[in-house]
Amino acid sequence: MTFPAELKYSKDHEWVKMLDGATALVGITDFAQSELGDLVFINLPQEGDEVTADEAFCDVESVKAVSDVVSPVTGVVEEANTELEDEPQKLNEDPYGAWIAKIKDISAFGELLSAEEYEAFIEKK
Repeated sequence: MTFPAELKYSKDHEWVKMLDGATALVGITDFAQSELGDLVFINLPQEGDEVTADEAFCDVESVKAVSDVVSPVTGVVEEANTELEDEPQKLNEDPYGAWIAKIKDISAFGELLSAEEYEAFIEKK
């Protein structure tokens, strides 16, 4: 499993890539996609949706179960990655390239971990 150092991670297994001081891409981690198994559907947020740190903002369906994706930030959805509607498996194939949403106007962050802290966190599980 990989954990790119330039990203921040939540304990709910999402990653955050800051694009500027108030905009970020959000996706699920390599650990999350491996635990979920093959993803077959994603219910994306809509442009303009308000998201709140530590609350679900979309969900993914795998061959195993339906799971919430929890926002690591508070802000507004600027864009959803609509490629995932037809190809949700991209989250399995490239979890750090297949972002779920671009969030703007970020006003708060949940508890975010560095790559090293996140790796240590999942090793305890």
